[in-house]
Amino acid sequence: MTYPWGNKRRFNSYPEYLKKIFGNRVQKVSIDAGFTCPNRDGTKGYGGCTFCLNEAFNPSYCSPDKPIRQQILEGIEFHSKRYKRATQYMAYFQAYSNTYGSLDTLKSLYEEALSVNSVKGLVIGTRPDCIDDEKLEYLQALSQKTYLIIEYGVESVYDKTLERINRGHTFADSVSAIKKTYMRGIKTGCHMIMGLPGESPQDILDSASVLSSLPLTTVKFHQLQIFRGTQMEKEFYRNPKAFSLFSINDYLQFMAEYIARLNLGFVIERIAGETPPRYAAVNRWGPRYDEILVMFEKILAERDMWQGKLWEEQEVVAGGSGRRESW
Repeated sequence: MTYPWGNKRRFNSYPEYLKKIFGNRVQKVSIDAGFTCPNRDGTKGYGGCTFCLNEAFNPSYCSPDKPIRQQILEGIEFHSKRYKRATQYMAYFQAYSNTYGSLDTLKSLYEEALSVNSVKGLVIGTRPDCIDDEKLEYLQALSQKTYLIIEYGVESVYDKTLERINRGHTFADSVSAIKKTYMRGIKTGCHMIMGLPGESPQDILDSASVLSSLPLTTVKFHQLQIFRGTQMEKEFYRNPKAFSLFSINDYLQFMAEYIARLNLGFVIERIAGETPPRYAAVNRWGPRYDEILVMFEKILAERDMWQGKLWEEQEVVAGGSGRRESW
């Protein structure tokens, strides 16, 4: 069976999406440009999100003390040993909120990244409350010259959860930022954490239809990971019964149910998170992401499940999705 995204994989996968655009493998190179967040610097609060440990995601070559160009070149060397087929790269502004600065600062950083010959585009990770019309106008113009996507940390569709994890914004903020970005023709992604405290499995499943109504290009899912030294680790040890942490098999079985309810126009960038085991406080998973992906695709085949199988919407908007009349 060939699925609506044009191949036999049971979900609309990110590598195949990029191959259609660039013609071959493209690898993201992470950058730490020295940004912070409004709920860390006192603008909205201190301490950041209760789950956050940024160094758990930053590769060893990332450091705000290094120029952007140097981080990219070291990142290319780092990835060339694992991804030998990659000849093109995207600069991934990953650490913290990468639109949380003046427009002049952002222009300088983004354009330095694009000056590296093998960099063919930008991935900008940020929060929905760290974007405005002036920045979107610039990014709209830049997106007409190069591949560009803004990835918003949405994390949950439930305000009670966002408040509990000290996120510092509401789900309405996420919806507003996603809509504004989409309306400017900029590719738009979101990040979701599956299994946050206070959310039942049914709550998470119900979120699929909410997410599916948004005009997104890509989605990225991580299982809840509790990292050493975070506020969430302290919360877990105070009240472990408040958490329902997935085993790897239960999580992949659950995600098979989840993506069956997901808009089939979305490109799924990741199904699960992968971080160095030394950062895990509890519930450490062993397999690497490529091994997790093999397990997941086997489950989909065994259960005859695929992305969008149970999704009720019918129309997919090019470059994103959702009902056209909604936007």
